[in-house]
Amino acid sequence: MSLTPHVRAERKGRLGVLVLDRQNALNALTREMVQAMSLQLAAWKDDPLVGAVLVRAAPGRAFCAGGDIRAVAETGRDRGAAAATPFFRDEYRLNWRISTFPKPYLALLDGVTMGGGVGISVHGRYRVLTEQTLFAMPETGIGFFPDVGGTWFLPRLAGETGMYLGLTGARLRAADALAAGIGTHLLPSGSLAALEERLASGTDVAASLAALAQPAPDPELSGLRAQIDGCFGAPTLADVLDRLAAEPSGWGKAQLAELGGKSPMALRVTFAQLRRGRMLHSLAEALQLEYRMVHRLAAEPDFIEGVRALLIDKDRSPRWRHGNPGEVGESEVEACFAELPDGDLAFDWQGV
Repeated sequence: MSLTPHVRAERKGRLGVLVLDRQNALNALTREMVQAMSLQLAAWKDDPLVGAVLVRAAPGRAFCAGGDIRAVAETGRDRGAAAATPFFRDEYRLNWRISTFPKPYLALLDGVTMGGGVGISVHGRYRVLTEQTLFAMPETGIGFFPDVGGTWFLPRLAGETGMYLGLTGARLRAADALAAGIGTHLLPSGSLAALEERLASGTDVAASLAALAQPAPDPELSGLRAQIDGCFGAPTLADVLDRLAAEPSGWGKAQLAELGGKSPMALRVTFAQLRRGRMLHSLAEALQLEYRMVHRLAAEPDFIEGVRALLIDKDRSPRWRHGNPGEVGESEVEACFAELPDGDLAFDWQGV
């Protein structure tokens, strides 16, 4: 059954299956897709004939490369930042519903999984990686911040891995994503159909995954943990940059070069966001904080400029508002976390 032109819902025995089918855009999520998924989860939550839910992509390169940020930015540019925020409202509520879904929820991260694609997977009970998985949270490169619950899950990855990923947008393959705690199981992509059939036949989810999972190769990040923790564990962003400059192996200077292309405002805000995230008590609190941030960052010139440079004109030469992170005022950063006049985002199972 097609919920939208790009999302299908299928019933296979006691398994509910959501299929993303927008591979020409790497399954980038539109608001219509987000709403369709959210409403279907609400229906399946109380359906006694559905015992588990699986989310996957139609064949192609991506599980989900994120939200349709180009459309969101163009809406904000043409109609004002307030017009862009409803997409995030619905997306964050979907993220919360996934995290509180009372039945097993499995996401098959077979291919590119970034931004919004992380949001519809990492908060579920089971996150299945394959040799095709490519994970990243690249938002600072477009003048934005790692949202969809990044405030919650990134600070809870091993060591300072989350800060490293959130600031640099570094890409991880399956072994590293598994070691970091992003994924729960590694399966060959050729086994995913067999997994779905096992689940459709009523086989226990944990048993099905255990039967098909394979051991992961040695993660590359393991050899970098000392550098990552030593540099990205610094008390301020300025200290992070100083430690990277002094790191003797050359790895630190490579990270500095990467950070040099990111939005200075986004780097400052993301650093503060992820430090705050350590102190929060729930994903709901994290998403509420991010919804506040969306209202401010969506209005920032860097967001429109970053999307232009990377996704529209693709010249990869953004002209950021600040020359470097040191030029960003502390008051500018703090303003991003201020309470909204109409109150924080609310979470429930009503509507979308």
